[in-house]
Amino acid sequence: MKDSNVRVMLEESEVDARIDDLGSQITKDYEGEEVHLICVLKGGAFFACELAKRIDLPLSIDFMCVSSYGNNTVSSGTVKIVKDLDESIEGKNVIIAEDIVDSGKTLSELVPMLMKRNPKSIEICTLLSKPERREYDINVKYTGFTIPDEFVVGYGLDYAQKYRNLPYIGVVESDD
Repeated sequence: MKDSNVRVMLEESEVDARIDDLGSQITKDYEGEEVHLICVLKGGAFFACELAKRIDLPLSIDFMCVSSYGNNTVSSGTVKIVKDLDESIEGKNVIIAEDIVDSGKTLSELVPMLMKRNPKSIEICTLLSKPERREYDINVKYTGFTIPDEFVVGYGLDYAQKYRNLPYIGVVESDD
């Protein structure tokens, strides 16, 4: 499926191959342990599901909905918890699965909040990272792709709730 207003940045095959690599690395790093994946909704759902399938360890998953964008292409700067976790993370090896790390604002607030819940460990795994936009010092252990400062969609990422179902990562191009 192609959308005429979207320029392909990363093909579906590239994304799939990189998620395979991330799953293998997490499996190696946590050998003999269990992993608790926290999916940051909505954008992280596609990535977290694909990543979970590629982690060859006992795994549990929970979901949070955190927002700082609304329907805009620029973060509002305010992080809002829309849905909290259903399960305790105390004593668990937690990996936060994010679609994209942009300014780092969301994770700069989310990680300390989760640390207060006494996990055994907590790491971040993101499909995409935009270091040019980083305003907060965020330790991302697992990064799929480092990308330039463009507004991307697909593979769960959206623009005003559109384009999430594109199987690739693309850039919305204006009709100008």
